[in-house]
Amino acid sequence: MSRATDLVKRLLVGRALRSTRLPEQQLPKRIALPVFASDALSSVAYAPQEILIILSLAGVGFYHYAPWVAAGVVVVMLTVVASYRQNVHAYPSGGGDYEVATVNLGPRAGITVAGALMVDYVLTVAVSVANGVDYVGATIPFVAQHKTAVAIGTVLLLALINLRGVRESGIAFAAPTYAFIVVVLGMILWGGVRLLLLEEELRAPTADYEIVPEQTGLTALAAAFLVLRAFSTGCAALTGVEAISNGVPAFRKPRSKNAATTLLLMGVLSVVMFSGLVALGMATGVRMADPMAAGRDVLIDGRPAGPGYHQQPIISQLADAVFGNGSLAFFVISAVTALILFLAANTAFNGFPVLGSILAMNRYLPRQLHTRGDRLAFSNGILILAVAACLLLWGFDANVTRLLNLYIVGVFIAFTLSQTGMVRHWTRMLRTASDMRERAQMVRSRAINAFGAAMTGIVLVVVLVTKFAAGAWIVCLALPLLYLMMRGIRAHYDKVAAELAVAEGAEADEQVLPARNHAIVLVSKIHKPTLRALAYAKATRPSTLEAVTVGVDGKEARALQEEWERRGISVPLKTLHSPYREITRPVLEYVKTLRRRSPRDVVTVYIPEYVVGHWWEHLLHNQSALRLKGRLLFVPGVMVTSVPWQLRSSDRLKRRPEPFAAGHARRPPGEHEGAREHM
Repeated sequence: MSRATDLVKRLLVGRALRSTRLPEQQLPKRIALPVFASDALSSVAYAPQEILIILSLAGVGFYHYAPWVAAGVVVVMLTVVASYRQNVHAYPSGGGDYEVATVNLGPRAGITVAGALMVDYVLTVAVSVANGVDYVGATIPFVAQHKTAVAIGTVLLLALINLRGVRESGIAFAAPTYAFIVVVLGMILWGGVRLLLLEEELRAPTADYEIVPEQTGLTALAAAFLVLRAFSTGCAALTGVEAISNGVPAFRKPRSKNAATTLLLMGVLSVVMFSGLVALGMATGVRMADPMAAGRDVLIDGRPAGPGYHQQPIISQLADAVFGNGSLAFFVISAVTALILFLAANTAFNGFPVLGSILAMNRYLPRQLHTRGDRLAFSNGILILAVAACLLLWGFDANVTRLLNLYIVGVFIAFTLSQTGMVRHWTRMLRTASDMRERAQMVRSRAINAFGAAMTGIVLVVVLVTKFAAGAWIVCLALPLLYLMMRGIRAHYDKVAAELAVAEGAEADEQVLPARNHAIVLVSKIHKPTLRALAYAKATRPSTLEAVTVGVDGKEARALQEEWERRGISVPLKTLHSPYREITRPVLEYVKTLRRRSPRDVVTVYIPEYVVGHWWEHLLHNQSALRLKGRLLFVPGVMVTSVPWQLRSSDRLKRRPEPFAAGHARRPPGEHEGAREHM
């Protein structure tokens, strides 16, 4: 059974890698860009159309605000990119926003940022995969009919790829990401040539459609609110920018420089593609309505489109206008866009496990998240992210519109606190810096981060105001719960560490050595395991040694006592009477009695156990021993020792190779549980 599971694991995940091969898993810039930037780059596939969808609520006449909304998004994007370039130089350890906020604003701000990023990573996976399924479902009816199941299956597939290691996942995702960049930039460039140089007229397939406004006669305040709502939705284009600052350790040396260069390249590409798509969409007359009401609000030749109407996403419409419907370029662009939306989730699969590892190291999350798996990836973090995203997709039926209402709240909380922390960082550095050149550079960096903090703070307020009632309240509820959970985990670890800490100046003998050791060997019958346990107990030279049996049946107890005396076993045998035929309770009561008599002494209980070779044999043996051990572990001053006896069926396991690589316990050498409690 174990060999079969190991074979399946090796086929899916791959062979285990030694820790010494960790540097091989670090990424050059050409691989790091698709690994960490696929989310930010892919968001241009839906951010422009979401701006148009929100503006269409007041009619296509409000589309003239789209360039101004897009310009606002671009300003925020450039500001955030410039700000995070300062972050990766100042904090290259990979803590990103969490480390910046913790160091400069305190641990409470740090775990607030961490909780916000964790929520947004989960939403990144859910939104990206759900949107990709929409693209595929537009051409494959089966996918549309089973949208949620396909989305969940896609998340599991992405998790499996990432479990094989960060380098392999980067190589797998590099080609589609670069293909998306090339086809989108190529479409924008060729469309611009045809419009400006060749002076051709390009028409999107929806250019002649009308959209019935859901809100008419808006007041100036209502119109401003609608424009702000479009702006907040368009800011989805900024998601994923922070991933590079969280993943600096995954870069090759010099890490900070390579990360900053990758961040700049990602920002330039995102701005060019986002602006180009909005400009081309306005020039070709793209029309986008709320998908939930498109069949009713979209008018074709003056008539409602009807319930069977499928609204093409903006990139498909632009490919239709530039290259023609049914052309090879049209199908290539649509396919690559769908693929990049699936792969965008990979950004979260790289960022979430690293953040979880750092939080676990700081005792805010379980320690299991801090250790690497067979392929040197943080396997536990990958699995938790996949499960959370699947639950979200299942709970929201993989509906992108509903999921987007929860999106970007956490990102802008992290943005704002991180940039505020960077302002304090540069202010503190300026107090000790004396070199005028260094001071000038710090002043410039502080100004950039201050502007970034102000800008992202304003956007955060806009996002909360415009999206709270539409679903952002769920995130606002989840964040305090995550905060309390992490504080609770830290309090538990601190409490355990305090209990286990040795006082300064105390000698080991005073803290550990007991006065005497009372040894007890549990006996059910006289056989080889019992005799081995007795021999081992004698070899430890305890202060006192006795054998103990539980007399469930009086006749059997007397027979055991008679055989014990007949064989001349030198260890005295004590029978504990059990009128209710229990085994565990009488032993517990007896051990507690010994402890009450001599509180400074310890009691060591030796339990003979069978070692079996088949899974079904576990059901037939050792059940009483397991229950008893589980209870004895909670009795202070009691040591429990298992004395194994290998049955013949266990011989089949002796020749079997180790199922997992060395270190499969997922714990670095020297970091055993007891030692790590003091960290």
